Amino acid sequence: MPHEAISVFDMFKIGVGPSSSHTLGPWKAALRFLDVLQASGLFYEVVSIEVLLYGSLAKTGIGHGTDVAVQLGLCGEDPVTFDVNWIQPRINDIRAMKKLVLAGRHEIDFDPQEDIDFLFNELLPYHPNALTFTAILKSGRQISRTYYSVGGGFVKEEGEEAAATSQVALPFPINEADDLLHWCIKTGLSVSEVVMENELSWRNEAEVKQGLLRIWDTMAACIYRGCHEEGMLPGGLNVKRRAASLNKRLLGNKTYTDYVSWLQAIRSGGSSFKYILDWVSCFALAVNEENASFGRVVTAPTNGAAGVIPAVLQYFILFCDGNNDDKIVQFLLTAAEVGSIFKKGSTISAAMGGCQAEIGVSSAMAAAALTETLGGTQRQVLMASEIAMEHHLGLTCDPIGGLVQIPCIERNTMGAIKAITASQLALQSTPDYAKVSLDAVIKTMWDTALDMSSKFKETSEGGLAVNIPINLSEC
Repeated sequence: MPHEAISVFDMFKIGVGPSSSHTLGPWKAALRFLDVLQASGLFYEVVSIEVLLYGSLAKTGIGHGTDVAVQLGLCGEDPVTFDVNWIQPRINDIRAMKKLVLAGRHEIDFDPQEDIDFLFNELLPYHPNALTFTAILKSGRQISRTYYSVGGGFVKEEGEEAAATSQVALPFPINEADDLLHWCIKTGLSVSEVVMENELSWRNEAEVKQGLLRIWDTMAACIYRGCHEEGMLPGGLNVKRRAASLNKRLLGNKTYTDYVSWLQAIRSGGSSFKYILDWVSCFALAVNEENASFGRVVTAPTNGAAGVIPAVLQYFILFCDGNNDDKIVQFLLTAAEVGSIFKKGSTISAAMGGCQAEIGVSSAMAAAALTETLGGTQRQVLMASEIAMEHHLGLTCDPIGGLVQIPCIERNTMGAIKAITASQLALQSTPDYAKVSLDAVIKTMWDTALDMSSKFKETSEGGLAVNIPINLSEC
């Protein structure tokens, strides 16, 4: 059966905010262009580079840091490891010197004001998120490549064929939710066990577990950091960070010294509905405030929706006795598979499908994962995912000022709460009587995306983006 093989580590990527499609994707595209230049044998012949940003990348590129991302990518920096505290100093140096050290080895002339062109009214046919790099050589010859940032940090080069098939032959090929259910029924394995068997096609079990625990460690560090950072978010909207003050208010006079003792302090506060609800919101706010501040986050499946899965997993660990490495791995395996099914059958790009493609998908992923780790059946896992997405259908992407702040940050809290609600509904239901399947809701999501006006697809040309008066003093 032809299938696209997507690893759990394709769905969860460690990177830098604020956007997977507008920051991480362009950053990775720049790194790919460096590979082209180095493979050409003409790397040291490059004297300058021009960057063209099309469509959604142009319209919300400043607010999403697309210009920053391509410069860091051309410098050869790794978004997984680059110290986020050095982002602004590096960009300031490039702007002041009008020089860029290509791949960290070859200095060229580069003026961001002149060499990054935002083509607001031009759109390439394949995808709204397109960018072209052109290197000018000493001889006058040019080397040019066009890339598409298709969501979730995934990048395709112009002319690169879609991976309808894969050279990696998975033991359990999956394109749709029905495929996943088929393998679960045939083998008797849980969803996460099927996913683990597929993951072994790339790496051994110890490496999978180690990698996923690293993903969680990065998520947890982001939550903790976001719960202790105060001040205003960058970008000019003057949005006040709320997670730190909420953290203080919820903990009162309790003391702690690190992440572990912080969790103990939270647990000691009880388990009332209001208390848990406040903490889930706090966790989601914390992640996306970090994301909006060019912090280190995990794309899950996107940066704009990066707070949903960490918030729900932190909820599971704290309030459902889920503080167990195997349970954490189980959670992330399940979430990733559901995300990959959405990517194959619809989209995880807000520029293609609106915010249903980001918050909706992340909520569906989290609902499925929570249901699996709470002991739900395979059918209940898929039902939870369907319920979560069903109630995000048609959600628009209308960021004010092109910034991943309003309404994006609060939407992560709503996505997390909906995921928990969807899981509880599924766990208390009999899936045999469900009228809507996960595959049906994925198809409906894609149909809705096709019918949705481009104004509501990450362009800041509709919705809240045009109805809320703003003064972007820093943009």
